[in-house]
Amino acid sequence: MSVFTLPAEEALTSWLEHYSIGRLVKFEGIAGGIQNSNFFVTTSFGRYVLTLFEDIARAELPYYLHLMAHLARHGLPVPAPVANRDNEYLGTLAGKPAVLVSRLAGASETYPDSGHCAQIGSMLAGLHLGGRSYGRRQPNPRGARWRKQTAALLQPRFSADDAALLDAELRFQEQAEADFSRLPAGAIHGDLFRDNVLWTDGFIGGVIDFYFAGHDALLFDVAVTVNDWCCLPGGALDPVRVDALLVAYHSSRPFTDAERIVWPTMLRAAALRFWLSRAADHALPRKGKLVSVKDPDEYRDILRLRTYNAVPPLPLIETEPHP
Repeated sequence: MSVFTLPAEEALTSWLEHYSIGRLVKFEGIAGGIQNSNFFVTTSFGRYVLTLFEDIARAELPYYLHLMAHLARHGLPVPAPVANRDNEYLGTLAGKPAVLVSRLAGASETYPDSGHCAQIGSMLAGLHLGGRSYGRRQPNPRGARWRKQTAALLQPRFSADDAALLDAELRFQEQAEADFSRLPAGAIHGDLFRDNVLWTDGFIGGVIDFYFAGHDALLFDVAVTVNDWCCLPGGALDPVRVDALLVAYHSSRPFTDAERIVWPTMLRAAALRFWLSRAADHALPRKGKLVSVKDPDEYRDILRLRTYNAVPPLPLIETEPHP
């Protein structure tokens, strides 16, 4: 989360009059993240998060907001969008599409252990199962098409070694696309990093930032999550944490044989996605306050490790399929 657009307090006060959440008491910018402008908003009725969308097309936003509302109704710990008095989630503030969501309690965990990873695996499976009944469909905004387009823009800026790595990986992933298309698919979070999960007293208190969600292979979501939650310093995978996360996930949504076959390739696809997005943020920085830009070399190195090192396999457990 970041701040690129700062609304005037008077404008925010006026905008909040369209909601039944009391009067404005306090608002402050949120640092971290890279895409939208985000603020903590406290009113006389409670605490909320305000997001102003900087780059996402307005027509795409209902998918994310209604997905969050859908998952919240199913008991998952996600921020619930707040409707205004016209029963609309999406408004306009400071010339930007804007939304209020409930503010969840907790703080992120920088150094997760196997217990944290087991909870994340269970929660991610629950998110995927809960998303089965979500009627809207929108492609993963950082899917294969985006990766190809972004790579074409970035490749001329890369060093010779990085450009060669990128070219080889794109050709490898293109060959795998047919296999990916046959995997179980549905609504995915798409960005389930450690800083997007809040913990309270050792338990998950909230899963936030659904604005990279979309319809894609569920295994892609698992790979994104494992690449972040189960890494040792330097990017290698910790087999203990990987096993904890995958076994917990598999106990609720069993992996298919097709998913087991492409698992190493999917870990590479997930690493490529974040190498490209971080490199794009560095190459094309945006001005704003409290802006956080992450190091793209971290995921370049993770991609190399996933390419040349063996990875722990998906679990094989005798379990009844989830109804």
